Amino acid sequence: MDWLSLTDPERDALLRLTALFHAGERGMALDLLPLIQVIAREGRVEEELYLSSFLWEEARHVETFRRFFSEVVRACEDLDQYRPETWRRMFREILPRALRRLRVDTSPVAQAEASAIYGLIVEGVLAETGYHACHAMLARNGVLPGMQRAVGHLKEDEGRHLSYGVYLLSRLAAEHGETVWQAINSRVEQLLPQALDVISETFAPCDRLPFGIDPQEMRVFAQAQIRRRMSCIEAARGRPVSDICGCGEDGEGI
Repeated sequence: MDWLSLTDPERDALLRLTALFHAGERGMALDLLPLIQVIAREGRVEEELYLSSFLWEEARHVETFRRFFSEVVRACEDLDQYRPETWRRMFREILPRALRRLRVDTSPVAQAEASAIYGLIVEGVLAETGYHACHAMLARNGVLPGMQRAVGHLKEDEGRHLSYGVYLLSRLAAEHGETVWQAINSRVEQLLPQALDVISETFAPCDRLPFGIDPQEMRVFAQAQIRRRMSCIEAARGRPVSDICGCGEDGEGI
C-alpha cells in the first residue's frame, strides 16, 4: 500500500495539505448559504441553481478527505495541529464573517467583498494552489493513484467555482462601477499576503520538504492566477452587463 511505503516526512507533508483541504471544504460548505440566498432574492434563477450545486460539491469534497483519513491513513489524530494560525483566521473569522454579513447587508459592496474572499482568495489562492501542488507532487512521484484521480476531479470542480466567482464579480463591477471595483481590489490587496503566508506557514515545521515541494513555486502560481482574474474583473467596468461572461481557466470568456 502506497501510504505505508511513504517516508515519515512524506506522510507528514500529505497530512498537512489534506488536513487543510478537509477543514477548508467543510468551512466553505457551511458558510456559502447566505450568498446563495442573496442571489435567490434577486431573482437570478440560473445563477441560484448553479451556485446551489456548489454546496453538494463542497460536501462531496469533505467526504473525499474523510474517506482518505479513515481508509488510507487509518489514523485520525488531531488534524488541527496541521492548520497554521493564518489559515485558522481565514476560515474561522474572515470568510464566515464576510458571508454572514450578507444576512443583514445585501448591498453590491457587501456581495463583492464576500465573493472576493470566497471566490478569489479562498478558492483561487488557497484551494486551487493547494490542489495544483498536491496533484503535481503525487503524479510526479507516481504514488497514491486513487488520490491523484480524486484531486484531479476536485480541481475540475474548483475550476467551475472560480469561473462563476469571476463572472459574479465582473457582473457586479459592470453594474455598479468604481465603488464595487475598489471594494474588490481593496479586499484582495488586504488578504492576498495573508493567503500566501498560509503556504509558507503550512510547511515551515517540516525539517525537509519531500516530493519536490517548492513553496515559492506555489506562491508564484497563486499570484499569476489571481492577477489574471483581477484583470478580467477590472475590464468589466463600464461594459454592458449583457456582455459579461466571466473569465475561464484559459483566460477566455465562458
